[in-house]
Amino acid sequence: MKLPVFDQARVLVVGDVMLDRYWFGDVTRISPEAPVPVLKVNTVEARPGGAANVARNIAMLGAQCTLLSVVGRDEAGDCLRELLSGYARIESMLHCDEGFSTIIKLRAIARQQQLLRIDFETAPSHEVLQAKLADFGQRLPQCDVVVLSDYGKGGLTHIAEMIRLARAAGKPVLVDPKGDDYARYHGATLLTPNRSEFRAVAGGWKNEAELTAKAQKLRAELELEALLITRSEEGMSLFRAPEVLHEPAQTREVFDVSGAGDTVIATLAVMLASGADMSDAVRIANRAAGVVVGKLGTATVSREEIIEDMGN
Repeated sequence: MKLPVFDQARVLVVGDVMLDRYWFGDVTRISPEAPVPVLKVNTVEARPGGAANVARNIAMLGAQCTLLSVVGRDEAGDCLRELLSGYARIESMLHCDEGFSTIIKLRAIARQQQLLRIDFETAPSHEVLQAKLADFGQRLPQCDVVVLSDYGKGGLTHIAEMIRLARAAGKPVLVDPKGDDYARYHGATLLTPNRSEFRAVAGGWKNEAELTAKAQKLRAELELEALLITRSEEGMSLFRAPEVLHEPAQTREVFDVSGAGDTVIATLAVMLASGADMSDAVRIANRAAGVVVGKLGTATVSREEIIEDMGN
C-alpha cells in the first residue's frame, strides 16, 4: 500500500501528560551501604511522556496535533511546556493546577538496561478538569480524530462525557485504556489494550479461539467498532464484527518497549485522520511499533522511517 501524506490530518489528544527523565551512566561497583549497583551518571535527558509522547509521535509523523492536559506550577511543568514548544505541529493547551505536581517518571539506565524507575505523581483538582472538559468541547470541531490517552493518573475523570461529545460530533475516538473498569470507555470507536491489560479485564485464554470469543464479547458489550490488542512478540490482533485481522510482529532487535503503545495509537489516529481504513491503519501502526521498539526510551517514528521499513 502507498502511505498517505499526513500534513492535513488533525488529531486532538487528551490525557495524562508526564515528564520522562533519564539518567544515563555506567555501573562499575556495588554500593558499600546496601547490595545495590552504583550508577555514575554522565548524561541527563528529559522527554515528553504519556499523552505528550502521543502528541510528539503525531507531530513527528507530520500531522497537526492539539494536546489538552494538566500540569503543575512547578519546574517539571515548565520543562514539559518548553519541550513541547519545540514542536511546530503541536498546539499545547496545558491547564495549570496550583495543587498538582507534574507527573515525573525518572529512569536510571546503564548499558541500555533500565536499573530503576521512580514515579512522582498526584491527582489534579476537579475544577481544572472541568475547565479542560469545556476546552475539549470547543476544540472538537477542528479535529478529525480524538485520542484519549489514559494512564490512570486522574486526568481523564470526564472520559465518558468526552466520548459522548466526540461521537455526537461524528469524530472517531481512539482510547488507550488503563485499569479494569472498561465501562467508562463505552461507545468509543477503538480501544487499544496490550495483552496484559486485556487479560486483567477479560481473564486468561488457552487458545486463539478463546481469545477471539473474549475479545468479541467485550467489544460487543462496550459497543465499540473495533478492539485492537497489542501482543508484544505475537504482534497485534484487530477484532471487528465479524472478522479478525492478525498482524505478526516485525522481527528485529528490541531495545525498549516503553512508549510503544503511544506510537501505535498515534499512528492509528494519523492514518484514520488521513482517510485510511482501519485495516491499513493497523498494518502501518504495527510497522511503526516495530521501528520504535528498536530505540531506547520513549521515542518516535517518522513517516520516512515507516516508508523505509515497508521497503525492507
